[in-house]
Amino acid sequence: MFHSRVLFSLYTLLQLWTKATGVDDRQFPSNFKFGVATASYQVEGAWDEDGKGENIWDHLTHTTPDLIYDGSNGDIACDSYHKLEEDLALIKDLGVDFYRLSLSWSRILPTGHIDGQINEAGVAYYEDILTKLQENDIQAMVTLYHWDLPQPLQEHMGGWLNDTIVDVYGNYARLAFDLFGDKVQYWATFNEPHVVCQQGYESGRKAPAITKAPGIDLYTCAHMVLKSHAKAYHIYDSEYRATQKGKISIVLNTNWYEPVSDDEKDLEAAERNGQFSFGWFANPIVHGNYPQVMIDRIGERSEKEGFDKSRLPEFTSQEIEDIKGTYDFIGLNHYTTSLAEWIEDYEIGEPSSNKDISVKGSLDDSWESSASSWLKVVPWGIRKLTKWIKDTYNNPEIIITENGFSDNGDTLDDPRRINYYREYLSSLLEAIYDDGVNVTAYTAWSLMDNFEWLQGYSEKFGFYSVNFSDPDRPRTPKTSVKYYKTVLETRCLVEECVE
Repeated sequence: MFHSRVLFSLYTLLQLWTKATGVDDRQFPSNFKFGVATASYQVEGAWDEDGKGENIWDHLTHTTPDLIYDGSNGDIACDSYHKLEEDLALIKDLGVDFYRLSLSWSRILPTGHIDGQINEAGVAYYEDILTKLQENDIQAMVTLYHWDLPQPLQEHMGGWLNDTIVDVYGNYARLAFDLFGDKVQYWATFNEPHVVCQQGYESGRKAPAITKAPGIDLYTCAHMVLKSHAKAYHIYDSEYRATQKGKISIVLNTNWYEPVSDDEKDLEAAERNGQFSFGWFANPIVHGNYPQVMIDRIGERSEKEGFDKSRLPEFTSQEIEDIKGTYDFIGLNHYTTSLAEWIEDYEIGEPSSNKDISVKGSLDDSWESSASSWLKVVPWGIRKLTKWIKDTYNNPEIIITENGFSDNGDTLDDPRRINYYREYLSSLLEAIYDDGVNVTAYTAWSLMDNFEWLQGYSEKFGFYSVNFSDPDRPRTPKTSVKYYKTVLETRCLVEECVE
């Protein structure tokens, strides 16, 4: 009882504080949707149960646990596979309009291939989730690929470096549409392909942690991902859209890159950074090819490095036509801002994407920190970023598919997370009403603390705390649960909104 009173008092103080801070007092549009997200490997556990196959994160954490900050893995994680009913109750209690989740490819197709055995237990698990969401009037946003490639596809095909994977992924996507599409309102083909390719095939910061061909493999990976995305989009568009009436797109991640000055060179450097991150994938999907700055810079450096052709693969005219327009909305994962400063190009030597970009990045010491070294609290960045997307990519519908704040989990009272959400949502309101940005939905990351990739369980993003030392993995609400519920109930960031 005392603990509940403390939480209530803190929440009341935060509400009073909000009224005095200039937070936007306009209501979100009546058709604006709010959601919350998780991802399969980060929460499910049951890594080898009921017929599930091994994926690249299972393999990485088991074979090289020293890569993980705390030596942990997702074998059990939040144990959501066994705690489905409890987690659905938490989702319903939040009052969200939709729930973003991902399918574990290996749980459905243990070998990764459609001509292998379909794992009926895995199918039943996702069918149960989606049916219960539907029964509770909660829409489903389903990501087909959130970083957990079946290990056999990595071992026998080279993963995203092999053109054969385009058809293999297309078959998996068609199966998912066929099995679950009548219960899914939004599909995302890939989550953060920039991370999949740059960190998976160059820096080694994500599975499969391949680092042998910097400046080459990541661009090959992106090429295959974009073709796979287009394959899945056209399958859905031609075979399922008419009856299932959902939307399908891709989820891209990027910081906002703020130039360190108004100098023309710094402005150019910031734009270049954005094109090498977000534009790398958005430009082909919206405009039909890689950003010209990528084509020019990588081509020029490749020639100087002695390559016969550019390290950036070239689309055929048919592929350009196939990829262009394959989006119903743009999914945007955004957490923070960084500074961009012009520098002289790196000298020619061993290739890398960082040298291709040749921009100096930094963080402002005055920006509030989080438990993640890369995540600073810079709310105005989301407004500038969404306005830039509007102006650069034909004013698309934008769905914020991830946004959130990390702490170290030492308390359930998380006013800094509340402040993060309040300030970012306030900036989003300004983007919607003052800049005319077509943002239609917002997804908080995450429902609960979970396995945070190479950081293990050291960084906590959840509304609900999970005790990972307890075999039962109990969930306990943080103060931010009450805050987010109130925002969803009122569609407002202050006590009394202007309609």
